[in-house]
Amino acid sequence: MSAARGPAAEQIPPVVSAAWVRERAASPGDGVPAPDAEPVLADVRWYLDGRSGHDAYLAGHLPGAVWVDIDTDLSGPPTPDGGRHPLLPPEEFAARLGRLGIADDSVVVAYDDQGGGFAARLVWLLRRTGHRAALLDGGLAAWLTPLETGPVRRQPVERRVAPWPDHLLRDADETAAAGLSPRALVLDSRAVTRYSGVDQHAGETRAGHLPGALSAPWQDNLTADGRFRPPGELRTRFVELGLAGAEDVVFHCGSGVTACHNLLAVELAGLPDAALFPGSWSAWSADPDRPVVRGRQPFGSSGPEAAHRAGSAAGWPGAGGSATEGAPR
Repeated sequence: MSAARGPAAEQIPPVVSAAWVRERAASPGDGVPAPDAEPVLADVRWYLDGRSGHDAYLAGHLPGAVWVDIDTDLSGPPTPDGGRHPLLPPEEFAARLGRLGIADDSVVVAYDDQGGGFAARLVWLLRRTGHRAALLDGGLAAWLTPLETGPVRRQPVERRVAPWPDHLLRDADETAAAGLSPRALVLDSRAVTRYSGVDQHAGETRAGHLPGALSAPWQDNLTADGRFRPPGELRTRFVELGLAGAEDVVFHCGSGVTACHNLLAVELAGLPDAALFPGSWSAWSADPDRPVVRGRQPFGSSGPEAAHRAGSAAGWPGAGGSATEGAPR
């Protein structure tokens, strides 16, 4: 069994460049000494519109990259309480990565072709369980040399089982309480149109957002060319959303996947760790007893106190042009 990595001091940055990867992939024959272990590249492409990420992987991927399936390798079967992509039991997560040949001491660099929104799930889970992992900045488009086709299979390994970081996970009740607390902050990582209820995912029964949640689309972490904004800009973004004044910060999205992009951006910005609501909107909206708010964001980016003042009364009816469906629990 591979040795486990140590504490965060031994971590690599949460986001790395293609040049960073190539430097560590240098072989002795190149005449360039590799400064660290050669990274394991992980292709985590997945599409909301139902296209096959695996087909895209087979058609062209980074040389040596293994395919990591969000639906099976990074998630358990969908359930009403757990949402579309519930976390696997830690034992199953370790077994699945082991079958892919990703060892405990592997340096994992994950990518997709959508700015890292889906690959972020693998990276966040690995980093928060003590392993070295990063997103490839710019994703597939940043790799300017020829791609490889067909499957890649690495030698399976045995991985240790690492528990999920309970202090960084929130359930639906905890997230509901955070949304209405003047000392906490809930941030919705979905697109603004899904937050407002204008658009609805095909697999969801209701549209809108959680009471008290601010809109914080994960795509806003990126520049126009699909790369991460500088850490200082990210810090400004999250401070303006209220992170600096909140005692508890909870991110969610549709099913606990793209929220991880925001969580990694928070780390890149040098801010304290925030928490994830894994079930996210897919779990919340499946419960008819949970209230749903539709409409635009009913308050500005003035922090959790403003959020509480604007929406805690009477389940948000009519605040800022929003409408509430269902009764608060």
